[in-house]
Amino acid sequence: MTWNEIRSDLLREHYFTGVHKSGLPIYVFPKKLTSVYALFATRYGSVDTVLPLPDGREVTLPEGTAHFLEHKLFENADGSDAFAKFSQYGADANAYTTYNRTAYLFSCTDCVSESLRELLSFVTSPYFTEQTVKKEQGIIAEEIRMGRDDPWDRCYGNMVRGLYEKNPVRFDVCGSEESIARITPELLYECCRVFYHPSNMALVICGDVSTSLVEEAADAVLSEYVPAKRPIRRAVAEKKEAHRARLTDSMQVAKPLFAIGFKDPVIPQSPAERLRRDAAMTMLDEILFSRSGDFYNRLFEEGLITPSFDAGYSASDTFAFNGIFGESEDPEEVLSRLTAYLEEVRQKGIDRADLERCRNALYADEIRAYDSTDEIANRLLSFVFDDAEMFSYPTLLQEITREELQELLCSVYREEYRTLSVILPSDRSDPARE
Repeated sequence: MTWNEIRSDLLREHYFTGVHKSGLPIYVFPKKLTSVYALFATRYGSVDTVLPLPDGREVTLPEGTAHFLEHKLFENADGSDAFAKFSQYGADANAYTTYNRTAYLFSCTDCVSESLRELLSFVTSPYFTEQTVKKEQGIIAEEIRMGRDDPWDRCYGNMVRGLYEKNPVRFDVCGSEESIARITPELLYECCRVFYHPSNMALVICGDVSTSLVEEAADAVLSEYVPAKRPIRRAVAEKKEAHRARLTDSMQVAKPLFAIGFKDPVIPQSPAERLRRDAAMTMLDEILFSRSGDFYNRLFEEGLITPSFDAGYSASDTFAFNGIFGESEDPEEVLSRLTAYLEEVRQKGIDRADLERCRNALYADEIRAYDSTDEIANRLLSFVFDDAEMFSYPTLLQEITREELQELLCSVYREEYRTLSVILPSDRSDPARE
């Protein structure tokens, strides 16, 4: 196996990358910290609702299949579960499913080789029966009900459903009780065969670990695989405008919650261009909505918002949107003030001092991220799965211009791309309907 070193003189960091004979891309980030953190992940998430079969046919998957599969892979054919084995090695294991990936992970201070082999082994050794699938359907149905009862989750989910009409990003990552009831062992095995091939996955490990140790673990577990083509993620035709302007629910909350979403009308096909747009939108959020900014302080001092206020940009190769979140006695007034504020900044232009403050703040965050093995590994995986280079990000932060940000401010933050999601206290009527 050939290893290539990727270096950043600016950050004074480096990592090694190579492709195992099984087709698995591997990334080893040496870092002399107390813990080792590893991620074994597949490019398969909740937006992947179509299964391309080898014979050319396509199967529509029930919503929540990727998350369901994440849960099931921890069970072994002998009745044991992978968590118990990791505990024997003194390692903490976990997993997560997002819109566009599923990742299995562990952190440890000792027994790195044993833990790594267990990680590679249980993820690539699926075992499902009708009985175990049925049992898991009951467990995840309860998780879905709990999610429905979480006001912030409901507010966020409604915002995404307001933005998108057809894109599967509108579905809850866990799916619904109805959708997971359609999952079968045969379907899960097919998903493993297509999406869990090493060529569609990546292994990222960070800590005091050598490339030889990682290569030996891959050789021991993945020797039966040969490289294969990665399945292509299908793009869904979607209008640029938001699907719905407003969604309201009532729940047991003390104060109304709000989520204001803006659908990004442009999703660059080039990974480098997507990364630049992501960095620019992150900078714009920092300038417009950080706690040191005018908008937050004006509204907070008036008691219109609370410290829960936040904003963030989410993007992939098939969707992109910005969200502004918080709680307020008057979400409609927050939206009105936001609209006026955005117009004010458009007219005046982005303040140059605010731009430089933002650069410094984000650059400092970038430097701090390299003090944690789990932060490094998760960040590296995100860049890998977007076919981008992690070390290019600090340079991008320095390159992005005031003119770029001004253009984004004018082209993304528009009424036709906007959705307002509100969760009202259950005893309060919706003023928009009165």
